[in-house]
Amino acid sequence: MKKLIFIIAVIAASAGSFAHGEEQGPDSALIMSGYIETYYSYDFNNPINRKKSPFIYSYNKNNEVSVNLAFLKGAYSTDNVRANLAIAGGSYMSANYASEPGVLNNIYESNLGLKLSKNNNLWFDAGVFSSHIGFESAIGKDNWNLTRSIGADNAPYFETGAKVSYTSENDVWFVSALVLNGWQRIRRVEGNSSPSFGTQITYKPSAKVTLNSSTFIGNDNPDSVKKMRYFHNFYGIFQLNNKLGAILGFDIGAEQKYKGSSSLNSWINPMIILKYMPTVKTAIAIRAEYYEDKNGVIIATGTPNGFKTWGFSTNFDYSIANNIVWRAEVRTLNSKDNIFTRNNHMVNSNATMTTALAVSF
Repeated sequence: MKKLIFIIAVIAASAGSFAHGEEQGPDSALIMSGYIETYYSYDFNNPINRKKSPFIYSYNKNNEVSVNLAFLKGAYSTDNVRANLAIAGGSYMSANYASEPGVLNNIYESNLGLKLSKNNNLWFDAGVFSSHIGFESAIGKDNWNLTRSIGADNAPYFETGAKVSYTSENDVWFVSALVLNGWQRIRRVEGNSSPSFGTQITYKPSAKVTLNSSTFIGNDNPDSVKKMRYFHNFYGIFQLNNKLGAILGFDIGAEQKYKGSSSLNSWINPMIILKYMPTVKTAIAIRAEYYEDKNGVIIATGTPNGFKTWGFSTNFDYSIANNIVWRAEVRTLNSKDNIFTRNNHMVNSNATMTTALAVSF
């Protein structure tokens, strides 16, 4: 908590000068920025430890005002070199970086990139960077929904490794190949000697359509219990008109049942989101999702049917200013088995209300 208070204090102290451009000129290669998102969420099952279900990693504190994510970032960019460093705190960091020791659990981003070609947009980047999987990021204001989907919370938000990426001259194609330390890791798992791999292909035929395919292949366990994991993420983002947009997503994954096994345990996650903007300052989004992991590869329940859960949410956003947004959301989760706790009894449903205020500078 002391580290979080320190980070927020640094960001707040820096906000005024950065916002007014006192530390950077219009042509400066170094750009400073920051983000703070506070929230209050109430879980109607009222968990006794004031934390939501263990498969929720963002906005996971119950019945208390908290900070989901706060960071200060420096970005350096020239024609041939780029670098990013962001130090962060908040409940998102505590939950998603729990396995990282010491100062590593405050590194939101830390990477360096070199351009490999004079005539083409071909780059080599290495370090800690945002995941190449999915359309939802840790930064709340950039997502259509207030809370993250089950799929986003249970796939990598960040990754560590090296990647080569190419963007076509007309920005229609983006292609990337990655070598990674594992499934949402800064350090590789103790006893693991094998790298993981990923790919990403993004196709933007117009400003109104984005299609993306991302993959992950690797072992996220010690070599002694090595189990290969195969994962594919696909999504399409469509701007149907000036006020209405849609996102369609589908994830499928599989992992060996045990070391050397030819049998696999699999999971799936389809999702749809609709967003309507009645005015330039307001937005309404509706999300429907389903996550099935009957063998507990990603979300273990210990119940007969495993994790088979539907999720529905609706949120309202109001842009107070260009860099300030207030949001409110109602969300329900309904599972085939009784996987939620309510008043010391196991139930199959859960409902939450969340509100958040996000400021960027």
